[in-house]
Amino acid sequence: MSNRLGTRTERAPVAVIERLVSLACLAPSVHNTQPWLWRHHDGTLELQADLRRRLPAEDPRGRNLTISCGAALHHLQFAARALGWETIVDRLPTGAPDAVLARIVVSRSVHHAVARGDIDLLRARCTDRRRFTAWPVPPDRLDQLCRRAGLWGARAEAVTTDAARFRLELLANRAISFLEVEGRRLLEQDRWIDRDGPDGIPLELLPDDPDPLQARSRFRPGVLEDTRLVIHGGERVIALGGDADDVGSWLRTGEAMSDLWLEATRAGMSVIPMTQPIEVESTRHEIAQTVLASRFEPHLLLRVGWQAIGRRDLPRTPRRPLDDVLQR
Repeated sequence: MSNRLGTRTERAPVAVIERLVSLACLAPSVHNTQPWLWRHHDGTLELQADLRRRLPAEDPRGRNLTISCGAALHHLQFAARALGWETIVDRLPTGAPDAVLARIVVSRSVHHAVARGDIDLLRARCTDRRRFTAWPVPPDRLDQLCRRAGLWGARAEAVTTDAARFRLELLANRAISFLEVEGRRLLEQDRWIDRDGPDGIPLELLPDDPDPLQARSRFRPGVLEDTRLVIHGGERVIALGGDADDVGSWLRTGEAMSDLWLEATRAGMSVIPMTQPIEVESTRHEIAQTVLASRFEPHLLLRVGWQAIGRRDLPRTPRRPLDDVLQR
């Protein structure tokens, strides 16, 4: 294929597409549901929401599902760039079925060197739910991470004042108290913990004893040893969102989350998503009004901090086989 300037453009072959999809599927997702499907046809790669993996009790609107797919979309773009390929992305393509979130063309007109460090970064990123240290994340680091959201059409703001942090923690615990009495949500959540198969959250990735000095966890205790008690106050929270609370904005938030998370990992920081305050509509509105002063619609909260030096690496969460997620 040649463009009008006579430069030959090469479409990515199937082997490259398979590698890119494999790397894209390392993206974080709600409860590690991995709610995405990819279809490669006639030189175009299509990202679809796997609606069979939607959480009807916890995520009835599909916000977390779409954010997860947005993270996979960013991972694919990031991996393509690292391997020397370029991407053209059409988000929510006109006339496509609702489940189709994006169409991507992967091509190149110039060969670029492979950025192996970025590929390693995709493999190194993980959700580490152990306690953060008390060392605070500097404001300039938080600002750098928040600015990255704008590159993807999303909005981000660090919650740094004592009053805003206290208010946010109060709202987070209120949301968890509400969710703890929702039987359907609890049953649905338990179905994704310690599953047999290539998805869900293994017990060895959930701390064995909740930290009384931090906001309560939505998950039941696991078996991950986490005995190093530290003074509360090191982590910071970043609110991610957009001008609207709809599918297109959620997809952009997912891309921004992935970009922010990878850059935080590159800098040695740890990131933990916190969605439960957003899942309860009343607390989501209160966060928008009292914490963010109605500057944007919150879709997701991220706790960002430093893990203790010398902690052992965590095992990787399982991933669905390529043949389960990619149609050729």
